[in-house]
Formats: sequence, structure tokens, C-alpha cells
Amino acid sequence: MDRTAELKKIGQSLWYDNILRDQIKDGTIQKLIDTGRITGITSNPSIFKKAILGSAMYRIPLRTMAWAGWTAAEIYEQLAVEDIRNAADLLLPVYTRTNGGDGFVSLEVDPELANDTKATIREALRLWEKVNRPNLMIKIPATKAGAPAIRSAIAAGINVNVTLIFSVQRYQEVIEAYLQGLEERERRGLPLKDVVSVASFFVSRFDTKIDTRLEKLKDETAQELMGKSAVANAKMAYRTYQAAFSTPRFLALKKKGACIQRPLWASTSTKNPAYSDVLYVEELIGPDTVNTVPPATLDAFFEHGKVKDNLSSPSDEKSVVEKLAGLGISLEEAAQELEQEGVSAFQVAFREMLDLIESQRKQYEKDLSTLKEPVKDHIRLLEESKFTASVFRKDAALWTKSPEGQQEVEKRLGWLEAPRMGISQVSTIQKEACKLIEENFKRVVLIGMGGSSLAAEVMSLILGTQKNGLELRILDSTDPMQVAHTMKWAQEEKTVFLVSSKSGTTAEVKANFSYAWERIKESGAEKPGDFFIAITDPGTALHNLAESHQFRAVFQADPNVGGRYSALTAFGLVPAALLGVSLPAFLKTAQSARITCDPAIPAGRNPGLVLGTILGEAYLQGRDKLSVLTDANWASFGSWVEQLIAESSGKEGKGILPIDKEPELPADVFAPDHIFVYLRENGEKDKRVAELKKAGHPCLTIEIDHAYALAEQFYKWEFATATACSILGVNAFDQPNVQDSKTRTKQKVKAIEEKGQLVQEPPLAENSDFQFFSKQKLAVNELELDKTVDQFLSGHKAADYIAVNAFVERNEKNEVILQTFRKKLAEKYELAVTLGYGPRFLHSTGQLHKGGKNNGFFIVLSCEAEKDIPIPGQAVTFQQMLLAQTLGDIEALQAAQRRVLYIHIKKPNIDLLKKAFR
Repeated sequence: MDRTAELKKIGQSLWYDNILRDQIKDGTIQKLIDTGRITGITSNPSIFKKAILGSAMYRIPLRTMAWAGWTAAEIYEQLAVEDIRNAADLLLPVYTRTNGGDGFVSLEVDPELANDTKATIREALRLWEKVNRPNLMIKIPATKAGAPAIRSAIAAGINVNVTLIFSVQRYQEVIEAYLQGLEERERRGLPLKDVVSVASFFVSRFDTKIDTRLEKLKDETAQELMGKSAVANAKMAYRTYQAAFSTPRFLALKKKGACIQRPLWASTSTKNPAYSDVLYVEELIGPDTVNTVPPATLDAFFEHGKVKDNLSSPSDEKSVVEKLAGLGISLEEAAQELEQEGVSAFQVAFREMLDLIESQRKQYEKDLSTLKEPVKDHIRLLEESKFTASVFRKDAALWTKSPEGQQEVEKRLGWLEAPRMGISQVSTIQKEACKLIEENFKRVVLIGMGGSSLAAEVMSLILGTQKNGLELRILDSTDPMQVAHTMKWAQEEKTVFLVSSKSGTTAEVKANFSYAWERIKESGAEKPGDFFIAITDPGTALHNLAESHQFRAVFQADPNVGGRYSALTAFGLVPAALLGVSLPAFLKTAQSARITCDPAIPAGRNPGLVLGTILGEAYLQGRDKLSVLTDANWASFGSWVEQLIAESSGKEGKGILPIDKEPELPADVFAPDHIFVYLRENGEKDKRVAELKKAGHPCLTIEIDHAYALAEQFYKWEFATATACSILGVNAFDQPNVQDSKTRTKQKVKAIEEKGQLVQEPPLAENSDFQFFSKQKLAVNELELDKTVDQFLSGHKAADYIAVNAFVERNEKNEVILQTFRKKLAEKYELAVTLGYGPRFLHSTGQLHKGGKNNGFFIVLSCEAEKDIPIPGQAVTFQQMLLAQTLGDIEALQAAQRRVLYIHIKKPNIDLLKKAFR
């Protein structure tokens, strides 16, 4: 028989004297419960101090609550309550299986209240209601003031773990308080069966205290008594328990459902290395007892501990007590000292913990700079208005007063439950991924645009190709060279094409699909459809096309989720699975984020709400530019945030301008219109963040603590964006100005189809390298790029920004050239500068460019085609479509009264930018 079964047979439970969020999250606690090693958990201020200050899992929520303006005490309590609730939920099956006899987790009242009866009672009631778990025990100290508090708590129906018992005499008072509490409940006609209590008798500290005195005596008897007083004292307590709970008084209560108050042996780790490391476990095994053990002692006991009932029959405990008395050592006096020391130690640990939390809190609130008080006030208002509950109730009035707009909002909030809803698709998606591996597919090209492709690209770049996964690239361009190069990459290995579109009518997706389909047919594939998978909403044109072309699979996404909020729907899950990502683990991480944004969570603890409030309040305070900083591995994340925030917020003359991969300028150069967010994985940008804070800029650090944190960030930023848009007073879920560019592009494509070419206005000026187009009044006598740009930007203000919109191939070479050009603009004009590639930016920042504030200068770039490619089934080429998109966007910008400079490079590359702009 193993030790677990032997203990159970005797009647002793082992509880874990430790609580750590890491072990709750990583399954350690669950494993200990499942294997029967533990049937309960205890905590105390010292345990929480060590846990909270030693793990990043506490640091991350601590920072959120600090931003929300919470006090150190409020932060501690929230963290502790979360751990206690989670532990209680893990132990609930034990509680149910044992009919409430086991499966408890304990939370201590503030140790500062140890000598205040009324305050202890109030605190016990408050914590009991706040945690709201049937298998919770409130820990109340066995001080003089604690005894009446124990009686009141029991009478109120609260489970009580009486802590810090050292003396048999005090234990008798505890038993009396318990019995009186039960009797009071009986008088009130309340049930007794659901009220459970344990009496925690502290053990090892007794030996530490008594041994110190024995060592000074230099007596043979004293030496014989070394290491025996603690066990003897505990056994005397057990005799007291046996007597008290066999009296007619208790037996009468028992008939009415009352439970015994089990003795619990606490402080059972061995302090003296000369003694057995399982001394206080082995010697105190007996019926109806609990032993709460720290991790090392638990491991040691299950490695070499011996199980034997050492409590049922009297042994030599009286002899030990008598011999100690003969040496002038009173256990009762020692117990009184230990009680005072124990209370004091817990108070000190509690104060130290609060002091250290306060130190971190002050450090983190500096992230907000001048936003600290406005953010704190706004979060309080959101708490009072029950904002989160309104979000989950799908109250469209949070974002718009328009009846039509509200109807659209109500159909676009499915992302709130995406982490849970996605579970139903996991099996089907993963089966298809396995089939592709079995059929020797090596690569996947995702043909998509905007929300249907950006999340997948971010996953491929941050998570990479996992074991048994495919390499993934995105095709979201109509640039002929990008199309050609992507197709060449696809033809090097067996490749499947994901055609990803909510509507199935997106021009770029249709064109790229047609090209890919023709290439697969030309390769000699008997069934071209075997190389294609569709991801789309139900009943769309793409769905119909996939069926008519006999695609190998069609995955339907939730139609109640907009594209930019679709990272955790099929649009993100299918490519994630093809990369080899574990969808259950990914969605579990996302669900954790969903839980922290739940209406039951206080506003100041909700990371999405707090981040969104900061962004929204920053906008109200004139900081409308959000710069996203990341460590190298997370560099791609900004492009996803860019679309989410720009397309959601940029309308009605408002909007937050997200800036991805912003050139690094001296911190004091930035105007006070910036807020910075740093996604920190390894601290590469710590120095940069310190410089920005020193210059007075708000700079938030969001810690990334594991790879699948990406799922967490997707959900958090979606919630934050919805929150920020509500604060701005804009509809987060429509994109009215995106359609304008699409409409103009369609008109130009139609003109090409009808006339064979696109009639374009003559340039304002040109030289051998560039053509310049603009509606602005520019004196371009000297046809030099830098001087033309200088004229275009004359009269700029500090709060303005420059958008470089490049309709060129997105590759490493062009990225270097354009980032250099971008940095020179930023340095010269000391303005925020964004960089977007056409046509992909049309579906992200394009909305903000036309619908947001009119404080942008738009430099549009294009170049000649190195080689053009016809679009199969259409009377236009890829280069012609790209030109149509370029001119359509320029017209849309001009129609919105934006300032535009269009520069066409008269060569098939953009190298000329390097030497032309100084």
C-alpha cells in the first residue's frame, strides 16, 4: 500500500503549505491533487510575500493595478484572492468527493488585526464574501482577541482555520469558541453540517525555542529531551482533542450535523538539520488530523517517510512534559512567547510585503507620467458605470448613438468569446494540418489582406515554424514582383494555399488566387483544388468558389467578428495549426486573458480595460500618437496593432495614430503628443524606455513571459482598442473610409478594362529620376527630391505627422531603403513618421488617414515595374491594378482634404531615394 492510501486509511490528510501562481498555472498543484498527495492548501503572509515578489506572474498584473492607481493593500488582496479562488477551484472535486470533509484552501485575515476582535470579525466576513468559495477557510489567529472572533465566524457559517496555536491551554479556548459558535447557529435554527474548522497547532518552532534553553543547561536529561518537546506538546493537544470531541456536549451537536474540529499540524518543516527531515510528519500521524507541509517536506516524506499511527495511543508525552518542568522549563510560558513571536513574524512579513509592493507600485505608476491621475479617475468612472458588463452585454451605445451604427456593432462583438468558441474547431483544423504533413506539404502561402492575414503573419514571425509545422508566408500585395517572388518560393516545395477573406470579394485576394490557381494547373496537378483551403464567413463568394473549385477544405469563421478582431477565430487558428502551434494551449492562454477581462473582474485589474483607458485618456490629453516598441523577436507585432487601432479609432476627425518600428530619435526630440508601449521579452529596449521616461513621456512596459503570450496579447489589445474607442466616442467596428478607396480603385480598374490603359494627370514636375504630383501649391523650380519634400512640408506643426505610403515590393532591400528615408524625414522635421506598404496599408492605417485628424502629410511612392504579370481572367495586369490602387488612394486622400505628395520613381527600383534625399 502506498503512503497516500496508508494515510487515508489511518485518517490523516496532507495539505500543501504553499501557494504559488506558477504552480497553479503549470499544472503542478493539479498533479499533486490528482495523485492524492495533497487534499488541501494553506497560505500565510510569509508564503504570499515570497510568491508575489519572486514570480513574474505577479509582476504583470501588479503593474496593471499600479497603472489603475490601486494601493499596495488593494493590489495584495486582489492577487491573494485570485490565487485562493484558483486553488479552491482545483480542490473543489476533493471537497465534493469527501462531502466537505477535505479539499480546503485557507486565507489569513490581516495579521495587524490579531488583537482586535471586531475588526477581525469584519475582515473574516468580508473575505468570505469576496472569495465566495464553499471550500474556503478563513484563518483567524488564536490570540485572546481571536477567540471571540472565531466564535462569531463559526456562528456566521464561515469555515475557520484557527492559526498560531502553541499552547494546550489556548487550544482549549479555541475548542470552546468553536463549540459556542456551533451552539449559537443551532439557537438561530441554522444548519451545522456545512461549517468546517481546523485548529492549527504549530510544531517545529517549539523545538527551536525549547532546544535553545536545553542547550544552556549542560545536563544529561536536557540532552535527552532535545527535539522532543514539540511532538510531546502536539500529542498533549491531541489528547485534548480526543477528550473534547467525545463529550456529550459535542456528541449532541454531532447528531445535528456538526463536524469535529480537526487538529492541524503546522510549521512541520524540520529546522534543525540534525533531526529527520520528516520528523514532524511521521510522529504526528493519527486519525482525524491534518498535516500541512511545505514542498521540500512533502517531497521528502513521499521519498522515504514511514506511515504509522503514532497518535491514537498515549506514549511518553506526559513524561517529556514533566521532565521539562523538572528542569524549570514551562511549555505554557514558551507557548505564550511563541504566540507573540508568531503574530509579530506574520505582521512583519505582511508589512514587508506591502512595502515591497508599494515600492514596485510607485515604480510602475511612473510609466504614466502626467497621465497618472486622469487614468485613475477614468478607471474609477468605468468601474462605477459597470463598463465591462456593458461590453459583454453588447451595449452598442458605448460606441455610437446612430441606430444604424449600433446594429453593426451588435454584429461585431463575437470576438469577446472567441477563445471559447474556437475550441469547437480545433479537432477539424488539426486533422487537416496532420493530413497536409502526411501528404508531404512543406509550405503554405496565405493569400489574404488586412485582418485575414496580419495575425497569421505575426504568428509565423514570432512563433515560427514549430515541430511538424509548415513554413508560412503571406501574399497581400498586387506588386507583380512580390507576387512572382512569393510564387517562386511556393514552387520550391510542395505548398498549400490558404485563401483567406471574410467577404471573398477583396480585389487583391481574387487576383492572387487566380494567379496561384493557374500556376498549380500549369504544374500538372490533376486536382488543383487539393492545393487550396479557404477561410471565410458562411455563404460568401469565396465559400461558393471553394466549393465549385473543389478546395480540399473550407473553414468557416464567425460572421459576428470583424476582420481586424479575428486573430482568435478561424482566420488565425487555421494558419496557427499549419505552423504547428498547439491550438488547445494557444486558446487556453487566450481564455486566461478573456477571464481577466470578465465583468466579474474589477476594472483596475482588467488589463485590456486599463490599457485601453490609458490610450483613450492619452488621446484626450493630446497624446494621439502611439509608438509600439518591442524586442527583436516581437518586431512584427506592431503591424497587427497598427491595423487594429488605426482602423478602429480613425474616424469622425478623431483617432489614435499607431507608429510601428518608429525611427529612434533622441527622447527629448519627441513632441508631447506621444505615448509609448514596450512589449518586453528580454529587455533589449530597457535603456531606450528609461530615456523616454526621463524625458517625461508616458511609456508602458508589457512583459512577455512565454511564447503563447501572443494569444493573450491579441485578446488584450482587442479589448483595449474597444475601450479606447468608447472613450474617444467612435465606432470601433466600422471602416467607412476604407470603402472610398476601394470604390475609386474599382472605377480605375474598370477604365483600364474598357480603354486598355489608365489616363493619369500630368505630373506637376519631373526630372530624369522622379515625377512629382500634388494638389498643393509647390514651387518646384529646382527639381530635387529633398527640396520638393521640404516645400511640401513647409508650415508643418509639432503635432502633425508624415505618412510614407509605398506601393512597392515589400522585401528586405526596400525595407532598408524606406526605413532610412523615413528616419531622415523624422530627424529633419522632428515629426512622427509612419511607413506603410500598398496596398496592405489601405486596409489598416488607410482608414485613419482619411477619417482621422487632418494632421498628416502623405508622401506616396511608386516605381516602374521590373516585369509585369497579367491577372488570369481579368483584362488588367498586376502592375495596372497596383497603379489603380495608388491613384484611388490618392484621390480618396484628396477628397478628404488631405495634403498629398505623390512621387513616382522612373526606375524599377527605389534605390534613387538613397542618394536623392539628404
